[in-house]
Amino acid sequence: MQRREFLKSATVTGTVAMLTPSALTAQDAASSVKTFKLGYAPHQGMFRNLAGDDVIDQIKFAADQGFTAWEDNGMPSKPAELQEKIGKTLDSLGMQMGVFVAYASFDKPTFVRPEEDSTAEILQAVKDAVTVAKRVNAKWCTVVPGSVDQQHADSKWNRYGGGRLAEGYQTANVIDMLRRCVEIVEPEGLVMVLEPLNWYANHGGTFLQRSDQAYAICRAVNSPCCKILFDIYHQQITEGNLIPNIDASWSEIAYFQTGDNPGRKEPYSGEINYQNVFQHLHQKGYKGVVGMEHGLSGKGKEGEQQLIEAYQKADDF
Repeated sequence: MQRREFLKSATVTGTVAMLTPSALTAQDAASSVKTFKLGYAPHQGMFRNLAGDDVIDQIKFAADQGFTAWEDNGMPSKPAELQEKIGKTLDSLGMQMGVFVAYASFDKPTFVRPEEDSTAEILQAVKDAVTVAKRVNAKWCTVVPGSVDQQHADSKWNRYGGGRLAEGYQTANVIDMLRRCVEIVEPEGLVMVLEPLNWYANHGGTFLQRSDQAYAICRAVNSPCCKILFDIYHQQITEGNLIPNIDASWSEIAYFQTGDNPGRKEPYSGEINYQNVFQHLHQKGYKGVVGMEHGLSGKGKEGEQQLIEAYQKADDF
């Protein structure tokens, strides 16, 4: 063996020898992590026990487990400096930023019976969302368009003649308000996603409930920046028939969220066949985010590991 070849061989051998068994194990573990087929997005606190309390550490841990997205409904309430740090961290890891909530009202008819003060609040919230989205590189923000009209027949509020508005008038007001919001987000390329919510377990009285209702509204608004957030948990409770409803409203869906039913926990804690649903999304070519907007059925580190394994199982197709 030539001296140069011998020295090269010895250097490689020595380098390997200096790696401890634990270091090799860590390297092997890191290289064996598979990226998920879909963009499942954990949220802050989901890996608190395994990764610690710091949100940046939690994001990095999620990436190490193969997750390629992150979701944070409460992002607008975080300091601007932290928002920017989160955005830079996600970018460095090649992760997508999922939704944050731009505006949500669950018990006030802010969209169906617009008033001057509530309209100003909505439009300002949407303007603020544009700023937040730029800091965290977000493409989507959630809008929950208030409750149904709750005015009583003897109401003294007479802008629309008093009493409750018929559903068609409520819908028209929602469409008009969303068109005003679109004027703000469309030039910035930010997509508002409207989330239908179930009345039976979580959000009784909200205006938007069904996928066909959300589909019709998005078609009427007629903007690429007003689409549907199809929350599989909510739609299982409200209407079931998940895959056919996903297909029927597909052109207006921009985002998905998960949660099994009953309980709103990780896949395989309830009745939904998530492997079939996820496989269907994958076969349709979905490249967006699937927000993990649910809790954990287990506790501590074991519960968090169980969550990861549930998504590994659901993603195995």
